[in-house]
Amino acid sequence: HYHDLRPLIYYYKKAFSLSTYRRLYPSLSLDPLILSSLSSLKECYRAWTVLKGESVWIIEVMGGKSSKRRTPSWYSSFDSSSHSGSHHDYPHSSYAQTSQTYGPPPPPQSYYGGRAPESKRKYSKIDDNYSSLEQVTDALARAGLESSNLIVGIDFTKSNEWTGARSFHRRSLHHIGDDQNPYEQAISIIGRTLSNFDEDNLIPCFGFGDASTHDQEVFSFNPDEKFCNGFEEVLTRYREIVPRLRLAGPTSFAPIIEMAITIVEQSGGQYHVLLIIADGQVTRSVDTENGQLSPQERKTVEAIVKASEYPLSIILVGVGDGPWDMMREFDDNIPARAFDNFQFVNFTDIMSKKVDRSRKEAEFALAALMEIPSQYKATLELNILGASRGNIIDRVPLPPPLYGGASWGASKPSRSNSFRPSAPSSDRYGTAVGTSRPASSASDDNVCVICLTNPKDMAFGCGHQTCCDCGQDLQLCPICRSTIQTRIKLF
Repeated sequence: HYHDLRPLIYYYKKAFSLSTYRRLYPSLSLDPLILSSLSSLKECYRAWTVLKGESVWIIEVMGGKSSKRRTPSWYSSFDSSSHSGSHHDYPHSSYAQTSQTYGPPPPPQSYYGGRAPESKRKYSKIDDNYSSLEQVTDALARAGLESSNLIVGIDFTKSNEWTGARSFHRRSLHHIGDDQNPYEQAISIIGRTLSNFDEDNLIPCFGFGDASTHDQEVFSFNPDEKFCNGFEEVLTRYREIVPRLRLAGPTSFAPIIEMAITIVEQSGGQYHVLLIIADGQVTRSVDTENGQLSPQERKTVEAIVKASEYPLSIILVGVGDGPWDMMREFDDNIPARAFDNFQFVNFTDIMSKKVDRSRKEAEFALAALMEIPSQYKATLELNILGASRGNIIDRVPLPPPLYGGASWGASKPSRSNSFRPSAPSSDRYGTAVGTSRPASSASDDNVCVICLTNPKDMAFGCGHQTCCDCGQDLQLCPICRSTIQTRIKLF
């Protein structure tokens, strides 16, 4: 216990390193001896501090090599730039501008034998021993969730073709067969769990990362932007769309998050849950220096921060083999948010357990949704539920690829109210996912388009491929002419 600690520090929920402390609170001083002793800690400790009165505050200090959560190297890069006026995609949020003003902190949090705050008393801990989705739904209702509207975003990047090597028997994660693929399973589980909280059961659904959207746009599951009626229609439209599109890239979650913000704004500020199902991390080029964010990473972080100004929770479900380290960093360490609005769940880890399927589904639903009640409560306390901000972000989705007679590659969506499925896709959009082509055609497609000799064994972020010899020095993709930021060697 040190009586000369002067700063009033309130850092909700997350432990942080002393280096982060020094950067966040440069004007507040601590005795060097105290800093030295705290820096030597190997685990997370709570230092109780008496502050010239009867109030007791908790400082959580994370230090040492055994710390499980460290401030990532890109944190300082993003945090310093995000408060220096360098945001060109969004105006500064009111929270981002005021978050550095540390006025009177919230009431002291002394939970050890003391009185818990209102939010802790109203939203009790959700247990984790359920064996059915119905039990999870009941638990969410008891925890305080009153109403929710679901938005679905599906990743259609090229990497889906090989990130199921271990977890999905070397098939594309979008493979359409008799059994549900991982995307269909995740949609079904979350849809069934949240359906009781959705009054109209209308679900906006979008795809991203295909050849029509890349990392810039999203497309609607319906050509007239009509929402799907329940998760059953989501699954039906998904199965109709998948064989008719072309997987591409690179991966960015910014467009789908901005689309969700647009929907929340258009609804008058109703609470929504954005479910993003993806097979991998946001694209990070090999040229991106350590401690820096790639363009896709930066835009994704900025979009998540911006989304915290709206009644919107974001759940990212990881399907396939991963890796997921950056997604966990997103979950733990994104700075300057009005509330903790992002949750990452590893679908593969949970569903590969050797337990009954119903128990696995319940565990997955709980892992994905257990923070929703507290996030819903946060939107109430921040007075952003039911508030309209005036369409700061207004995205318009593209139509679904390859339906109807119109040119679906246009930049503006069709407003037609008719829905007419067309014949199977033409070769202009490549091979349909989960289908086969004649052997001669497949053989030709596997030859490098530059040398016309070597097999394709290098993929770019845009989804196009060449051989390693031809592709290692390219600056622009020889097919779509987009800048090459990512190179992946194929085996």
